[in-house]
Amino acid sequence: MPDSPSISPALPLAGASLLQPIGVKALYGLTLQGDRLLAVDPFRGYLLRIDPKTEQVEVLNTSQAEAFYGATGIACWQDQLWFSCDHTVYTTTLSAMQPEPLLTLPYPADGVAVWENTLYISCKKGGCIFVCDRTSGQRITQFSAPGIGVENLSVWGDYLWACDQTEQTVYCLDRATGELIVKMLTPFDNPTGIAVPPHTTPDSGTVWVAYADEEPYVRDDPNGEEPYVLTFRDRTLIHPLSYRWYKEANYCRTTGYLVEMTYVEEIDTLEDAQPLENVEWRIAFPTTTDRQRVKSVEPVGLPFTEVQQAGDRIACFRFDRIDPNQRHLFGWKALVEVYGIKYQLTPRQVESAPPLPQDYGPRYLIDDDELSMDKPAIQAAARESVGSETNLLRQVLSIRNYVYDKLSYAVTPAIETPEVVLQRGRGSCGEYVGLLLALMRLNGIACRTVGRYKCPAHADQPGVYLEPDFNHVWIEFYVPGFGWVPMESNPDDVQEGGPYPTRFFMGLPWWHVEMGKEVSFEKLVLPAGSPDTRLGDIAVNHMRFRIMGELVP
Repeated sequence: MPDSPSISPALPLAGASLLQPIGVKALYGLTLQGDRLLAVDPFRGYLLRIDPKTEQVEVLNTSQAEAFYGATGIACWQDQLWFSCDHTVYTTTLSAMQPEPLLTLPYPADGVAVWENTLYISCKKGGCIFVCDRTSGQRITQFSAPGIGVENLSVWGDYLWACDQTEQTVYCLDRATGELIVKMLTPFDNPTGIAVPPHTTPDSGTVWVAYADEEPYVRDDPNGEEPYVLTFRDRTLIHPLSYRWYKEANYCRTTGYLVEMTYVEEIDTLEDAQPLENVEWRIAFPTTTDRQRVKSVEPVGLPFTEVQQAGDRIACFRFDRIDPNQRHLFGWKALVEVYGIKYQLTPRQVESAPPLPQDYGPRYLIDDDELSMDKPAIQAAARESVGSETNLLRQVLSIRNYVYDKLSYAVTPAIETPEVVLQRGRGSCGEYVGLLLALMRLNGIACRTVGRYKCPAHADQPGVYLEPDFNHVWIEFYVPGFGWVPMESNPDDVQEGGPYPTRFFMGLPWWHVEMGKEVSFEKLVLPAGSPDTRLGDIAVNHMRFRIMGELVP
């Protein structure tokens, strides 16, 4: 019998809470030692043992902190520990704590994992995961890295797990071949370590994930010219990531949240505005999708009548008359379950896709929103963006990357046409969407705009009212024979020239709230002959969220 790690029954992670150990700057690497977690703080040089039940923290290397400065990955097998630091992987017994170099790579070693006699080492610079003998350090083989960022590793049985800081994604791989089995989004950004409990499988379960980042905050400054100063502080935590892989539906859903979403309009008409009569004010509800479910909706301020249009639910508020200087508050409050989702479609799976349904062309391949599809510059860009590629998924990814190469993100005062945006070289999320829609539709790819809001991504702040700074839009594209698949407009445009992450290509994090898909989110319905009126001329909207609890998918 081969030797084995210290095994305890699988931890009841689904009910575990978020851990924020005190006295720690950043947690990197993560591994299980029985029912305790081990992690390293590369800035303090600490090797830490953490009790998930009590959040008690113990420094194990009280006299050897210097050896652990810069360590980013750890693995444990019985009493033996391996850790990566710069280009070298070290090993030591936990009892003696005398690290010795095992092997040195030509590039920095990021994460490590051990199973039986095999050592796995992730290396962003090399773009791969090295597979070595755990005793001699001799290289056996190597796999391609599943993502583009710094990755940390964990292993149990037949499965190797990697979390990617840039991709905000956990990947499950076949330990023998490196073949990708399933990928899943994390609820926080910048994952820096992963620990997989015994007997975890790709189908469903919960794994521990560590995160390390900075967050802005306002600090008191009694001695400064200003009493408050905007600065940054360290933010590190460990969280149980729950997931479920829906194989037949081809997606994986991850930790969700019950969110209270309130949308209210405040009518504040201008003094010189003309009266409006027989007004119907329509505000769409959140929709029900693979990753989102509406639990309840109730009116705020004034009653509404619910109607349905093209499958979307809409609140209709009716006013006999709106006069200048009138004041009203009205809207709705919804309880919505939202999860992270990642679709698992591959280019090979869409090779034999059926043709686009005939009625989709007139709806989703046309210029219905000043998309400049008749302009030579946009038509040339559409050809250039796909080149000779014929696979639908690769075409969409090529178009996305082309737009990322051509644009940089900026908040703009108004939405310009794709022709202007492409020439200008920068745009808001809505302008990214416009260019994406134009290029995809010219290439025969059915797509549509989706939005409207994102909950501020503070899953560690339940019960607090959270207000988004902006509204937001993204797109969905249609895969014949499968259905609509999401794609973010601009958040993956994180570096010049790529490679760009694919975390939100065919995936959405939990903080997106999908609104009406086939109807406008909000509109005024007025009788014929009414004054030409825009929503912004007579009202101001108020939006806020509150996280009510965490959900297991």
